[in-house]
Amino acid sequence: MKGKLLATPKIVTVAITVGLITSVYLSSGISADLSGMDIMQKANAARQLNGSEAVMTLTIKNSKGEKRVRKIATVTKLFDKGKTEKRVYRFLSPADVKGTGVLTFDYETKGDDMWIYLPALRKTRRIVTSERAKSFMGSEFSYADMNTPTLSDYKFKVLKDESVDGAKCWKIEVMPKNDKVAEDEGYSKKYVWVAQNEFTIRKAEYFDLDGELLKMLHSKNIELVDKAQKRYRSKYMEMTNKQNGRQSIFEIEKIENVPDTKDSYFTTSYLERP
Repeated sequence: MKGKLLATPKIVTVAITVGLITSVYLSSGISADLSGMDIMQKANAARQLNGSEAVMTLTIKNSKGEKRVRKIATVTKLFDKGKTEKRVYRFLSPADVKGTGVLTFDYETKGDDMWIYLPALRKTRRIVTSERAKSFMGSEFSYADMNTPTLSDYKFKVLKDESVDGAKCWKIEVMPKNDKVAEDEGYSKKYVWVAQNEFTIRKAEYFDLDGELLKMLHSKNIELVDKAQKRYRSKYMEMTNKQNGRQSIFEIEKIENVPDTKDSYFTTSYLERP
């Protein structure tokens, strides 16, 4: 079996993509004429490693600062000449979530397909579109945050230049084109800060359906994972809920660029393996 991170007994360890999750990158020539759509297209393309494996922790904090820590492994791979990215998330610990798995087919031009396997029920079920705004395994990240959006569903506007953690960024307004898109994702609008030197997403703000600030994302510890194609990943992603005081943090412990990841991982039958 190829890939150092997959060599664990009984459970194949895996690698992260977030969605949102959320941390997508591309090094490219920078032009003052780039539109908001241009910038987001580059960002979406850049998060696409041909294949990857990683292990990470998800720390969930309540408003009192009490913590729950979950270890997750995940693999990703591109299909259809990069138009589809498939991902598997596998929870390794603690015992109450161990064996839980999520399979995602993230499409470029249409709605995603997602499934979740719950070992207590020994059953895989499909996550429908209306559930995309729900919490990902009790965290402040939603299922929608874990995937890249279908860009044609949104309008983008570059508002201004602004620095985040010393990086000069474009601040971009992201607006859903209709109420259904907003309701499915759970947001009336977003602001995204994209670094101008490497197209990394450094910060984001999410507004609820009433137009109130709901969540803030902070992304840092950027690592160049694929040197040949200049693909980056954030090793630290912090989502803070401004309405309930909760916080969730993804931290990547290990990540590898593995283009020849096995296709068989991206099936519901693999999801159900002990």
